[in-house]
Amino acid sequence: MFYFDPLYLWFALPGLLIGIWAQIKLSHAYGKYSQVPVDSGLSGAEAAREILDQSGLTNVPVEEIPGRLSDHYDPMKRALFLSSDNFNGRTVAAVGVAAHESGHALQHQAAYGLFNVRMALVPVTQFASMAYMGIFFVGLFLGMLKIVLPIIIVIFAVMTLFQLVTLPVEYDASRRAKEQLFRLGLVHESERAGVSKVLDAAALTYVAALVSSMLTLLYYITLARGSRR
Repeated sequence: MFYFDPLYLWFALPGLLIGIWAQIKLSHAYGKYSQVPVDSGLSGAEAAREILDQSGLTNVPVEEIPGRLSDHYDPMKRALFLSSDNFNGRTVAAVGVAAHESGHALQHQAAYGLFNVRMALVPVTQFASMAYMGIFFVGLFLGMLKIVLPIIIVIFAVMTLFQLVTLPVEYDASRRAKEQLFRLGLVHESERAGVSKVLDAAALTYVAALVSSMLTLLYYITLARGSRR
């Protein structure tokens, strides 16, 4: 049956392995540097507040939310949300993650092109993600998979485009974060490596997501071509 298509495993396995590797690296780096106090003594929330204020974003609130690594910047609310560990934590990891999310606020302020493209793609991608499973199972159970394959390909093309845009946005946010942390003296030179390891490990999860999405798209394209023979 379609669920056990060996061809799918060949396409899915690389993305799965990269994803597992990325999560291991992130867990290791974040776990290690969340135990290392930052010399400045600042919490993640205080570091984010300093970066935002020094950039003229005094109207952007920094709020605490539950969850682990649930940190994000919401461009619609123009607010920065930090998980409890990073909001209150006074560690290299907490300050690094908080600065990264502040980097997204700086992108928004600067009208960074790819950030704006990503914002525009969010609602389309959310709809595509929700529609995918419904269309797939309808096509499967009604024996219309060949008919719905073009729709599935379009859906994954949208999702892949979103991941393709997201990757440079995330790397740019990390670049801005490091720049602000050292320019404002929020972390010292001796802490540079720790901040970089945490943010680079987090970025790898986006690399894994892009690879997985691209390979899934390629699988469905291959399937569609095979069904025409």
